[in-house]
Amino acid sequence: MKKRKHQSSFAIQSLSAGISITMVLLLLGLMVFCMLSAHTLSRYVRENIGFSVVLSNDMKKPEALKLHEQLSKMPFVKEATFISKEDALQEQTVAMGTDPSEFLGFNPFSASIEIKLNAAWANNDSIAWIEKQIKLNNGVISINYPQDLLDSVNTNIQKISILLLGTAILLTLISFSLINNTIHLTIYSKRFLIHTMKLVGAGWGFIRRPFIVHNLKIGVFSAIVADIVLGILAGALLRYDADLKEIVTTTNLFIVFALVMLSGICISVLCAYFSMNKYLRMKADDLYYI
Repeated sequence: MKKRKHQSSFAIQSLSAGISITMVLLLLGLMVFCMLSAHTLSRYVRENIGFSVVLSNDMKKPEALKLHEQLSKMPFVKEATFISKEDALQEQTVAMGTDPSEFLGFNPFSASIEIKLNAAWANNDSIAWIEKQIKLNNGVISINYPQDLLDSVNTNIQKISILLLGTAILLTLISFSLINNTIHLTIYSKRFLIHTMKLVGAGWGFIRRPFIVHNLKIGVFSAIVADIVLGILAGALLRYDADLKEIVTTTNLFIVFALVMLSGICISVLCAYFSMNKYLRMKADDLYYI
């Protein structure tokens, strides 16, 4: 009866430890997910801030198309779209609701090449260099890009990244501390059994093994539960807004799931190892005063 009661108490402690570790891993996973999503969002925003290369009216269409082809092959270009004078007039006619050429007597718009940059090049220094290179072509009149918007995006991204990184480091330390305390309590109830095993000559490795394996199982189970919950939350986000698929990517989710699993395994095993060493070093008399 006493043995059954002791086993029941240990099972409850293990369940409590599993729930606590799951909650900590879930919180850690959410923070990592936010960090990765912020990085993906910043990349998406920067790659969708484009600029216009306005071409001279004297440039023939074959020359303009050749320039478009050359720019498309440049390493800083993610996407380049050629817009002819006729296409520009049609777009503005739709936007304004009237055809400017009807009362002006000519097409007032110039052909242009709309460029979207790769994220790594979407900063003012890089764009200044790109602008110089493109303007080497005599057929280019001007290059227009939203400098203020780009400055604002890069500044905000830097601030958010620093904030999330600091929060993630702090949360990792807190997670380790909480999981360590939780596992420490489960081993605490077995401190006299550990001492008894020492008395009969069992080695430290032999004594530690079942406790580490037990807590490893708790860590894996907790990580699986946390990953399932994170997957459900990600699915709910995508159902709420399908456009979020540009941010909630499969790659990001895989990284989060893997990191949560790795954290559950590593932290559980390390905490069990250090907690076991504490009791293995203690003398019998000290076990009654902790």
